[in-house]
Amino acid sequence: MPIPFSLPLIDDDVIAEVNDCLTNTGWLTTGPKVRLLEAEIGKLTGTPVLCVNSWTSGAMLMLRWFGIGPGDEVIIPAYTYSATALCAMNIGATVVMVDVLDDFTIDPAKLRAAITERTKAVIPVDVGGWPADYDAIHAVLDAPDVRALFTPGTERQAKLGRILVVSDAAHSIGSTYHGRENGLWADATVFSLHSVKNVTTGEGGAICLNLPAPFNNDAEHTFLRAFSLNGQNKSAFEKNQTGSWRYDIIDQGLKVNMPDVLAAIGLAQMRKYASELLPDRRAKFELYQEAFAHDEWAILPPYMDSERESSAHLYLLRIAGADEARRDAIIQHLSEAGIGVNVHYIPMPMLTLFKNRGYRMADYPKTYELYANEITLPLYNSLTHQQIAEVIAGVRAGVEATA
Repeated sequence: MPIPFSLPLIDDDVIAEVNDCLTNTGWLTTGPKVRLLEAEIGKLTGTPVLCVNSWTSGAMLMLRWFGIGPGDEVIIPAYTYSATALCAMNIGATVVMVDVLDDFTIDPAKLRAAITERTKAVIPVDVGGWPADYDAIHAVLDAPDVRALFTPGTERQAKLGRILVVSDAAHSIGSTYHGRENGLWADATVFSLHSVKNVTTGEGGAICLNLPAPFNNDAEHTFLRAFSLNGQNKSAFEKNQTGSWRYDIIDQGLKVNMPDVLAAIGLAQMRKYASELLPDRRAKFELYQEAFAHDEWAILPPYMDSERESSAHLYLLRIAGADEARRDAIIQHLSEAGIGVNVHYIPMPMLTLFKNRGYRMADYPKTYELYANEITLPLYNSLTHQQIAEVIAGVRAGVEATA
């Protein structure tokens, strides 16, 4: 039987929760299921949480909240999916890409070199679920010379007094950094709840707020909830309550709220994520680690050290000494064996949009080096130990066949 690259978890608990939404609550768009999902994510992160309809929407909402627009710069790593760039481009900001370290995360030295008086935000990316080095990032941004460069253009920018850190945690719900849960490392953390993620709502995202004083995170959370509803201070569910029809539009917001019928899927998963689903993913990740540790050609992905523990979202295996052509040949070998794999990611400077905007692959050598020999292996809750053994055998056969 073929082994798919990724499958969402749709079990009896998910079906029951969606059925409850359809038959008992009778409400489809933003309502009680969204609030319950936000509460479950908040138990994990220890922050106020706002669910939205995608990671991209959530990141864009935070950049808009901070007043970022034309003339401003947002720094991102070159090794990421295009959404990390598009959330800034779609509000008129200029994206500045920098190269990464061997562990796929943003290089703090490259970050420092890219900062100008126009820099308003940085978006570190936790590739595969492995946290970026947030202490090093904050050390760069808190340095007196960097703070002196910061030129606030809005009240919120002046209130923060430095470059905003928005964590691209699309992959990393449940990761830890210095023993702290994800959600507590940046000013705002945005999870993806897309169909292939550790927790899914089909399409969706979740914003976690961790703004420093003098910000009031609960107050900003209330504002962002309205901001995600076209600036409307009441959801349709709240307006539907008897005598609660009157509303206000408090700002020029976006329409990026999450529907209840989708939240129900994620709610069923979040209730057992920390206790069952996340440990299961980590156990399967470790099976790959233990197997490939004996192969000289295998460069294992980062998973756990004294400071960080991954959420085991992606297994990013690299083939030592392989170039892009050989990597592709190994993938073809696996495909012919019925094993679905992927590559994370095609670097943005290799994609038409970004090439046409002047980004050059030659400027990001480490990003290309990581991409050229990387193969992402299947990793999901319904993947069996037998299937993992078949994937391991298939990779070894592909490496041998292309040697």
